[in-house]
Amino acid sequence: MKCPYCGYQESKVVDSRHSDDSTSIRRRRECLSCQRRFTTYETVESLPMVVVKKDNSRQSFDRNKILNGMVRACEKRPVSMADLESAVDEIEQIIQNSLDREVSTEKIGELVMERLKPLDEVAYVRFASVYRQFKDINSFMAELNKILAER
Repeated sequence: MKCPYCGYQESKVVDSRHSDDSTSIRRRRECLSCQRRFTTYETVESLPMVVVKKDNSRQSFDRNKILNGMVRACEKRPVSMADLESAVDEIEQIIQNSLDREVSTEKIGELVMERLKPLDEVAYVRFASVYRQFKDINSFMAELNKILAER
């Protein structure tokens, strides 16, 4: 690691600990030449994900879009933001762990619905109604009947 003060290439690690968000490691280093200390952060490099939309256009993956959609579905519902963040973390992890670098909006939508259903059935139906684009009341009722049958 190059010293930010003198540019020397060698340093020793004085202290290591997980960062507050537990996604990186904070390291205190000491330059072997000038003995000044500096901090570095080590994170896992994540490969960029591409989302393939219904019209076959592509855009980069944005977890905030998933979170915003789930927040909208859970509006005025007793679902904590921590639960939603956790669900989005799970979805993002599943997508990152897949071997494909491209993921369809259909796959993301299904993952969201799988996570919303146990959190809040009303939010699930709200999300499903937008995601599945119910054509009429019968298709909407069919989805509600599936939920009722599972109880």
